[in-house]
Amino acid sequence: MRQMSAPALISAAKTLRENLRPLRFAPPVEFVYQPLDYAWAPHETYLTRFGQGKKRVVFVGMNPGPFGMTQTGVPFGEIAAVRDWMGICEPVGKPEREQPKRRVLGFDCPQSEVSGRRLWGHFAQRFGTPEAFFKDHFVANYCPLVFIEAGGRNFTPDKLPAAETVKLNEHCDTHLGSVISALQPEWVIGVGAFAEACVIRVKEATGGTFKTGRILHPSPASPAANRDWAGAATKQMVKMGIWK
Repeated sequence: MRQMSAPALISAAKTLRENLRPLRFAPPVEFVYQPLDYAWAPHETYLTRFGQGKKRVVFVGMNPGPFGMTQTGVPFGEIAAVRDWMGICEPVGKPEREQPKRRVLGFDCPQSEVSGRRLWGHFAQRFGTPEAFFKDHFVANYCPLVFIEAGGRNFTPDKLPAAETVKLNEHCDTHLGSVISALQPEWVIGVGAFAEACVIRVKEATGGTFKTGRILHPSPASPAANRDWAGAATKQMVKMGIWK
């Protein structure tokens, strides 16, 4: 029975990929990468290997970072964490249009995603093996698209104009609802305020019985995250009664 949720996650991800394909975004967004296309192989491996069975806790991020899921297809997917800790190293292709300063190099990418290094590094330190972590936990992203300005700067979905977010949120909400339905978690935790708001919106729309919460986002852009993010996130999890 523990294997039944992974096919549902894979099906939901494919549906999301196809539903987002026709969407277009106005400047300052100039490039849109879809890791569920060009990095499908490692993403499917992640879902197959670690998305089985019910989970007590599902963490939800915002969207792919430039040196994380953008490169590896795995949420918060810092190269070393995905390759060396999770044991995932699958072929990664290219986006249809690529910004010259934001090349997709897959597992050959020399940069490290700080948010992913902090998040997965903390889970590795606390749980030891990926099997121990994923037994009761899972990490998903709300939106799988990467938005890049003409000059190469990352553009996050919380900054998109309202008119462009209607369809995007509709499809991403449906997908998150499918993830929650497949994994049947007790807790769904937003990594940062944006993700928490998305989780709450989906809970209200679906009448979900799961509990919601938030941990500090591990981004280096957050001064609080640069002062012992792992310690702060752990305190938040303990305060909510999720971890001891």
